[in-house]
Amino acid sequence: MRQVLSLLPAIARNRRRQAQLPRFLTYIVTFSCNARCVMCDSWRKPSPDDLSLAEIEAIFSQLPRMDAVRLSGGEPFVRQDLPEIAALVQQKLRPLFLHVTTNGFLTDRIVRFCEQRDKNVPLQLLVSVDGVEEKHNQVRGHRRAWSYVMRTLEALAPRRRELRLRLAVNQTIVDAEGVEHYRRLRDLLAPLGVRNNFVMAYDASATYHLDPETDVAPTEIGQFATFGELSDHDLRDLFDEVERDLERYPLAERLAKRYYLRGIRNRLLGSEGRPNPKCVALASHLRLLPNGQVPTCQFNTKSAGSLRHQSFDELWFGEPARGQRAWVHRCPGCWAECEVLPNAFYTGDLVLDSLLPQRFGRKRQAHHRPPAPARKGLPVLPAGAAGVETGS
Repeated sequence: MRQVLSLLPAIARNRRRQAQLPRFLTYIVTFSCNARCVMCDSWRKPSPDDLSLAEIEAIFSQLPRMDAVRLSGGEPFVRQDLPEIAALVQQKLRPLFLHVTTNGFLTDRIVRFCEQRDKNVPLQLLVSVDGVEEKHNQVRGHRRAWSYVMRTLEALAPRRRELRLRLAVNQTIVDAEGVEHYRRLRDLLAPLGVRNNFVMAYDASATYHLDPETDVAPTEIGQFATFGELSDHDLRDLFDEVERDLERYPLAERLAKRYYLRGIRNRLLGSEGRPNPKCVALASHLRLLPNGQVPTCQFNTKSAGSLRHQSFDELWFGEPARGQRAWVHRCPGCWAECEVLPNAFYTGDLVLDSLLPQRFGRKRQAHHRPPAPARKGLPVLPAGAAGVETGS
């Protein structure tokens, strides 16, 4: 209750752009990955110096209590010590819930994790599925991706109550074919009682780019470059379908998904960049890279320091962090779900925007990118550099 009551002052400080301690942690436990996704370069990135358990414990011991912790990758279950990392999260950070994203390949390891973890904290498991059968195999760059992920979903879906587990699918839309697969996947998952949430793959993310110094931050309000080519007709079909599906979601989830949908629709089909919440990067939202570096956000990986080599207080209140917060305040705003929803929640914009009528302006030129040659050894899809953070 104390954690909940402290939320209103935190929202007020974020709206006034005042520095404060973080409440939401995104920890990329490794860049290593056992998939070869066409829209992500994480699997191409070396990850030789991931934090050890002892280093993680030392870092977590310095952090304030978190509302939520998201463990991501790469593929987090590639780390055999992920159960110990999750246990440290619960012991040291005492979140209200734990969120883990996965590609679902390592079924036995994932199921064992769900069974053996401390269930005092609810677990949200988000499994990446980008289409049905060969479409999913194509996007994930692995001929058995579909069979692996379905084995995982079928093993966990009937046991959600027993395991205190919220299970959902994240579908990354990388091209026009993904629009039709949204419907097919939704209908296929319905008997399992599992929903597929869509996210649009965007052009590039500095976090997963082979050159992390690459500047991919937006330069204007409402800017969004898709990973692949989609026509306005494709986009309208997808957005209308999702809008209808959201009517069946629980209220809180419906508000969050509709907020994301409204923003992406306006950016790709409308004339405005609304909604556009103030960013809470390096304020309520702390990101931690596998080697202990603290980046500004997903699109700006300039480091505020290293928790492997500095204390949290030294880093959080130091000059580099202050400089990067000034950059955040100047940023016109991105529309990556993993950044946007914490921003919307911790500024109160999620609630405020839900009270306003939807307004779609006249059609504008969408920020689409022309197709490029396919990567060597991968299916013919538009090439890109690390298009979306769904976690895995």
